[in-house]
Amino acid sequence: MSDPTPIAPPLPDPKGSFRDTVATISEDGKRNWIYPKKPKGDFYNKRTAVSIFFLILLFAGPFMKINGHPLMLFNILERKFILFGIAFWPQDFHLFVLAMLTFIVFIILFTALFGRIWCGWACPQTIFMEMVFRKIEYLIEGDYMQQKALNAESPNPIKFRKKFLKNSIFFIISFIIANTFLAYIIGVDKLFEIISEGPSQHLGGLISLSVFTLVFYGVYTKFREQACIVVCPYGRLQGVLLDKNSVVIAYDYNRGEPREKLHKGQERKAGDCIDCHQCVQVCPTGIDIRHGTQLECVNCTACIDACDSIMDKIEKPRGLIRYTSENAIAKGIKFKVTTRIIGYSIVLFILLGALITLLALRTDVEATILRTPGMLYQELPNQKVSNLYNIKVVNKTFNNLPIEIKIVEPQGTIQWVGKNFTELKEQDIAEGEFFVILDQKDIVMSKTRIKIQVISQGKILGEEESNFIGPTP
Repeated sequence: MSDPTPIAPPLPDPKGSFRDTVATISEDGKRNWIYPKKPKGDFYNKRTAVSIFFLILLFAGPFMKINGHPLMLFNILERKFILFGIAFWPQDFHLFVLAMLTFIVFIILFTALFGRIWCGWACPQTIFMEMVFRKIEYLIEGDYMQQKALNAESPNPIKFRKKFLKNSIFFIISFIIANTFLAYIIGVDKLFEIISEGPSQHLGGLISLSVFTLVFYGVYTKFREQACIVVCPYGRLQGVLLDKNSVVIAYDYNRGEPREKLHKGQERKAGDCIDCHQCVQVCPTGIDIRHGTQLECVNCTACIDACDSIMDKIEKPRGLIRYTSENAIAKGIKFKVTTRIIGYSIVLFILLGALITLLALRTDVEATILRTPGMLYQELPNQKVSNLYNIKVVNKTFNNLPIEIKIVEPQGTIQWVGKNFTELKEQDIAEGEFFVILDQKDIVMSKTRIKIQVISQGKILGEEESNFIGPTP
């Protein structure tokens, strides 16, 4: 049975299907440069405050330490990671995979609930572009009309000075971002070492820093919104992550249509939208939000502020463009928890529970003890039998640990081959070989299970089981 209330859909794109084209690409395939109008309003002020908080957190991150160690470190080259002062090794890769799966499911659930709010409020690309580089551009070159006029001018001293100043500042900021990015990879102490000792001593570091600087400079000077539209897959995923209950930035077409220009002294019979195009002019990706949710929309709220300012001027209620859902606009249905959201939530809590459990059970020392392959048992005097084993012990802590290797089941002795390691350095890996010697009377089958413990200061740090091969009884 059809809904008795007629729903007015958004007006179609007069140039054709807007979903078949991208605002930043012209019909002949060339780049359409976007000149967004400088936004202002309540949401923009809130986003500025949130961005300042994240920028402080980002640049302070490498300098923040716990017990003298970085708060966060992502050393991919040495496969060394530190999160909130806890060191993670390649042996903890399963925790990393589980954490990534948990994060992905969280993003899916968050998007199903609130749309692409991450992109507009917390994504580093948006924060740097709109709250750092774009602000500098407005300060030096003026608002969007002044920028257009400046770019259209033939070369002259004023244009050169403005472009040189802007690009110099952009390059310096890109250099600072690159240093910060590198500090998260190699650590701030190593970065200061590279700077103090000079580039000739650290050619690899210089090359990395140069590459990062040029990449950031290119992205924020030329590539810009293309990073969100072309590179980032998140926008395209909206098609499968969003539904009609998801809260997105949307135009209330029931209230706004039909559109009509506002004429002084003329009685108005149309909708509240006066077709002023302010929402289009402030959009950093060049879309018309009145066409509906689009992959280019990063939920930056600039269109909300622009529309609200117009509504104030024509004495109409705010919220013609607002955070809402398609069902709320079309049918007046308030937000409700759907089966889909419940399913995502259950999966997320299961993954989160598993991750927390594994983190709680994670040991500070991880030992791998394996019987040396290809080696047979050796019969010794006094009815003794020995097997050769390899051991690898990883110290995941920032402390030196005294180590003792002890066989606890069955009773036996350990004889080291070469040097016995009695201390494990912080964040170090120790490897060695040793014989396990058992009484022949304790060998009840050709393969006997033995249990070996790794002990430090009376505390059992790890326990491994392996096979012991001996003569058949």
